[in-house]
Amino acid sequence: MVDTDKHIVCPECGGTNRVAAGKPLAMAKCGKCHADLFAGHPASVDAAIFDRQITRSDVPVVVDFWADWCGPCHAMAPSFEAAARELEPKLRFLKLDTEAEPQVAARYNIRGIPNLIVFKHGKVLAQRAGAMDARSLKAWLTPFAG
Repeated sequence: MVDTDKHIVCPECGGTNRVAAGKPLAMAKCGKCHADLFAGHPASVDAAIFDRQITRSDVPVVVDFWADWCGPCHAMAPSFEAAARELEPKLRFLKLDTEAEPQVAARYNIRGIPNLIVFKHGKVLAQRAGAMDARSLKAWLTPFAG
């Protein structure tokens, strides 16, 4: 299989970056704002950056739809952090606050939280509602880390 350049969206500014084939994604920085493209933890995003991430990134994007008032969301947060530390840069990890961005939650018919969706090139690859422990989360996500 030929290694090709990858398009990676910056979680800070939303800029799309082309990372050369063979360059470690974990070391890549944004050409626009100079932030690390992968920081080893989930990035909180608004609707605009969310849309760019799921449509323009060549890496599968895992989104945790959550809210501050949600106890199970807070209980799952350390597991989501641990998965990001372990699986980035093979996957991108994002958090989207459904209270701040209700239109995005409505678009994906989010009725219960926490709710995780894996996207690639704008398409939903998988979706799962409910909190998961670290082991279950890793087992569910590993097949998408290709």
